[in-house]
Amino acid sequence: MKCYSIDLDGTLLNSNHQISTENLNVLQDLKEQGHCVVINSGRAIEDILLFDELQKLKTPIITINGTVLYSETGEVLYEASLPIETYQTLFPILNELGLQIMVYTNQGGFPCRNPDLLNKTPEEIEAIFKDYNYDQLFERDNIKIYKVMAVSTLDEIEKIDAVKKVVEGKIDISMASSHPNNIEFTSTEANKGTALLRYQKLTGVTFDAIFAFGDGGNDVEQFNVATRSIAMANAPEHIQAAADVVTKSNDENGFAYAVRELLNV
Repeated sequence: MKCYSIDLDGTLLNSNHQISTENLNVLQDLKEQGHCVVINSGRAIEDILLFDELQKLKTPIITINGTVLYSETGEVLYEASLPIETYQTLFPILNELGLQIMVYTNQGGFPCRNPDLLNKTPEEIEAIFKDYNYDQLFERDNIKIYKVMAVSTLDEIEKIDAVKKVVEGKIDISMASSHPNNIEFTSTEANKGTALLRYQKLTGVTFDAIFAFGDGGNDVEQFNVATRSIAMANAPEHIQAAADVVTKSNDENGFAYAVRELLNV
């Protein structure tokens, strides 16, 4: 059985955050051929299942950069959370730099998750984060922190590099960036590549080959475990350089093109 591990934003989804008919047809064809199609995203499960097409596809889903793994029937196979102590060390660093902070948990996003910001004006986004009380997380019973995502404005992306320099080697945590102006922190047990290997171990399935598709820094780990890695033409140059093949952009059905023309499936 071959595995097709596919990122969503910037990869399977076009710039309007839609799955094209051509991409959907290829997904369905791969399923019908008996391959394992895995959605491997930085999104939470709630934001993935907003797409009716993916609900109907009934396929394994890896969420939040490998933090929570779901079977094709929606069963939770594995989850990794950040220790509260790690979060408490990280949060002041992000807050002091003036970054917009989103905390993904088993009880929702605080104050929101990244897809909630789509189509909002800078003023509307600023209002969401201004004076938000993050301490309320700890007023909830059995809270689990899956991911901390920090975002800068586009004219202050140097703050992302500043965070990396402060955190790297000093906090035991995984870091990845899906876009130049964000950085995502998860458990050291969680990344997209490790999740693919873990899925096989948990289910007893062995993939004859893994084809990984992506466009961001959080896709490099799945590229590293893939038999063949495919970057989108809209990916930054260093992500393209990390892949074996570069396909067309997400607005040109690059996923479908890669499967049909580059992989000869």
